[in-house]
Amino acid sequence: MVVAAIVNAFKEEYKKSPVRVKVLDAFLVYALATAGVQFAYMMLVGTFPFNAFLAGFLSCIGFFALTVCLRMQVDPANKDFAGISPERAFADYCLANLVLHLVVWNYMG
Repeated sequence: MVVAAIVNAFKEEYKKSPVRVKVLDAFLVYALATAGVQFAYMMLVGTFPFNAFLAGFLSCIGFFALTVCLRMQVDPANKDFAGISPERAFADYCLANLVLHLVVWNYMG
């Protein structure tokens, strides 16, 4: 009963979230699902090209972390980043993703 009350309270508060934040949450779920699929594949099949597995897995985790940072910056309820515009936050996000994926590309060898 307590869990149901918590879930219902979460649903009610989440309905108040802007669409921009909900889209970012969908990206977060996608990043975790992709990392989970890669990890399950590695457990089932093996780790023969280990660098490729690490590059793909860490790319998903890095993408997740960067998207969490973007979500924190564009959420209007979060007053810690009130001085940063959403456009600036997105530009920082794009630059950080570019650097992340260049490192991943280099690591794949």
